[in-house]
Amino acid sequence: MKIIGFSNIGGEVKMVLKGDSSLLVNHKPFFIPDWSNDIQMTPCVVLRISRLGKNITAAFAHRYYDVVALGLNIYAADYVAQGDWTRGWAFDYSLPLGKWISIDENPWQELIITMEEAIEQASKVMTIRQGDMIAIDCNIPSRQLNKEEVIQIKNNGEELLYCKIK
Repeated sequence: MKIIGFSNIGGEVKMVLKGDSSLLVNHKPFFIPDWSNDIQMTPCVVLRISRLGKNITAAFAHRYYDVVALGLNIYAADYVAQGDWTRGWAFDYSLPLGKWISIDENPWQELIITMEEAIEQASKVMTIRQGDMIAIDCNIPSRQLNKEEVIQIKNNGEELLYCKIK
């Protein structure tokens, strides 16, 4: 399983790979790493790929994912600024993930690129497989994380994402 991320880096949408160790689930807390002085986050929508595909056009991309979840794309801004994307984006537990919901319930529509464009771009470079995830940042400015803060996103009273920062 792989996680393909789409983030706004320097005003340009870039594709970044994250390992499966980047996932943080089940309300576990995120611990700010001591090797960075600038840990930031932006909300993202994560698609779960439901079938194998390569070179998928945007027109057919809706057939390749079955559910979405809200997440937090956490990154070390100081390392990203230096061009060290691997250390800046792909570290352990840098993608807290909320509850999977139906595609029709997706409460966040303001993404840096559409879900269909993300699938098209990713599938041109690599085969996407069932269980892979695509994380697309929301079109919201990132912000610094602070210890002891709680990030909670609800929709119609239902908790979609919860993450405590330590």
